[in-house]
Amino acid sequence: MEPTAALNESAAAVPWLPARAGNASLELASRPPAPTAINPWDVMLCVSGTAIACENAIVVAIICYSPTLRTPMFVLIGSLATADLLAGLGLILNFVFQYVIRSETVSLLTVGFLVASFAASVSSLLAITVDRYLSLYNALTYYSERTVLCIHTMLVCTWGVSLCLGLLPVLGWNCLHDRTACSVVRPLTKSNVTLLSASFFLIFIIMLHLYIEICKIVCRHAHQIALQQHFLTASHYVATKKGVSTLAIILGTFGASWLPFAIYCVVGDPDYPSVYTYATLLPATYNSMINPIIYAYRNQEIQRSMWVLFCGCFQSKVSFRSRSPSDV
Repeated sequence: MEPTAALNESAAAVPWLPARAGNASLELASRPPAPTAINPWDVMLCVSGTAIACENAIVVAIICYSPTLRTPMFVLIGSLATADLLAGLGLILNFVFQYVIRSETVSLLTVGFLVASFAASVSSLLAITVDRYLSLYNALTYYSERTVLCIHTMLVCTWGVSLCLGLLPVLGWNCLHDRTACSVVRPLTKSNVTLLSASFFLIFIIMLHLYIEICKIVCRHAHQIALQQHFLTASHYVATKKGVSTLAIILGTFGASWLPFAIYCVVGDPDYPSVYTYATLLPATYNSMINPIIYAYRNQEIQRSMWVLFCGCFQSKVSFRSRSPSDV
């Protein structure tokens, strides 16, 4: 067998790794493999996964520990933190299995776990956006049983669809036995990553539309308050500007993190250098690192619960303001 053919055949089973063109640094062969040098990109992904897991584990612990954080808003934040926590653990396990346990079964399980986790993370962001919109659009009826039912339905759909997407590679939608069908992320097929990218683009468009509607509602509320008080105060202007800026930062961060990877999955070729895949995949993982800062640690009720959890006491002189879902 030609050396290049043997290398391409062995590289096909590497879990959650970019496709390589003849210069793969990681191989999976039927014979006992020689010690492989650790790829610095894989180290960065593992470090990113560790930071993600630690950050989101704290959020999950706080929400589970605090009985007051049982509202639909915090249930959705908990869903997002859980998905990001699993994604971080998946990146760590991928690094370990990639260099310690090399098998097709582990490869498929790892990639399926990561696909399901990141899909749940992105879907949870959409659910939070929908919740924010409902809290403003239906402010009078938001705290009702209908809202609770809507939140639970979104959670079931979020995790159900994410689980199905994660099972696709395990159930046979992979390129372990057909290298011509491989995508830039092996062992996912081109059609698989196209489906994932199309799903992301759809979610991004829906979030963009909802955040535009939220901005319109916020500006309209500020205008109504100004009419009631006969003038627009500086505080109203600042609050409106801050709210719109926050929404722009949230959507901008989400798009900047995931759009490059989603676009490259569609237009990229498995013969391209692996650095392109790593360079777009790594920023996508940063979104899970930023999520707890945006959606959890900025919330004052979670800050108070953190104080109680880690300090064992609460100083009543510290003022905390109850926040609505639209503030999170």
